[in-house]
Amino acid sequence: MKQVLAGWLDSDVGYSFRTSPVAIVAGAIAFACIFCAVFAGWVAPHNPFDLTTLELGDARKPPAWLPEGSAKYLLGTDDQGRDILSALIYGARISLVVGVASVVLSMAVGVALGLLAGFRGGWLDAFLMRLCDVMLSFPPILVALLIAGVGRALFPNAPNTVAFGVLIVAITLTGWVQYARTVRGSTLVERNKEYVQAARVTGVAPVRIMLRHVLPNVMGPVLVLATIHIATAIITEATLSFLGVGVPPTSPSLGTLIQIGNNYLFSGEWWITVFPAIMLILIALSVNLLGDWLRDALNPRLQ
Repeated sequence: MKQVLAGWLDSDVGYSFRTSPVAIVAGAIAFACIFCAVFAGWVAPHNPFDLTTLELGDARKPPAWLPEGSAKYLLGTDDQGRDILSALIYGARISLVVGVASVVLSMAVGVALGLLAGFRGGWLDAFLMRLCDVMLSFPPILVALLIAGVGRALFPNAPNTVAFGVLIVAITLTGWVQYARTVRGSTLVERNKEYVQAARVTGVAPVRIMLRHVLPNVMGPVLVLATIHIATAIITEATLSFLGVGVPPTSPSLGTLIQIGNNYLFSGEWWITVFPAIMLILIALSVNLLGDWLRDALNPRLQ
């Protein structure tokens, strides 16, 4: 592990990271959020899912540094008596899982369709690109709202896993288009290069050429797009949860916490919505900054 890390730090990308203060700070924030989300059961002081530990008498307590605050709840509590700090940690886990899963699924669908369209061309390319144009004509949030709303209507009493699956599919259907168009454009360039022509002459199967030769050479822009898309997917999940069609209300998603706190914002309980909003901003901003750094690091002409 140490050798792999040392080799990466000595590479061009590692040197670019070490010499970029913005990338280092963004990476540290992203690592802290991911670490807390993965190990939420050990990091969080309370378990917001354990209803037996909730005390309604502690509902809407202010942060610990305010006069009526308690050291037991560092950032205060929400309307159900859940510790805000613990809810943030578990909410970050939900947001990251939904964001990463939807991006991975979007990338798999988009890369496969874009690679096929760019390499085969003809009517298949025209059909897939017109499908992309149709998808781009609809606002992504409206498509996600439609899919999530229909899913909740079809499965009103579905378990949380089904609700999460519907949410991931809703975000995926609005995200695969960017990958398909990016990979298709890069594939159109790569398929006319000499190494592809040589592989064709030697009788290599088209599927093998696409997967073995073309795909590795078009993944650079895809990785940059995926990094930035994670932040977009997290914000989309938070937006859907805020509107009431995202994760179940019993799950302390960041969007759900913001929606709950919005009802108490003007009554003085500002911490219920402000701290989840800050957490969401930190995650999205750090991921976006890492995406910008990765784009510059993989493209020397932008340096």
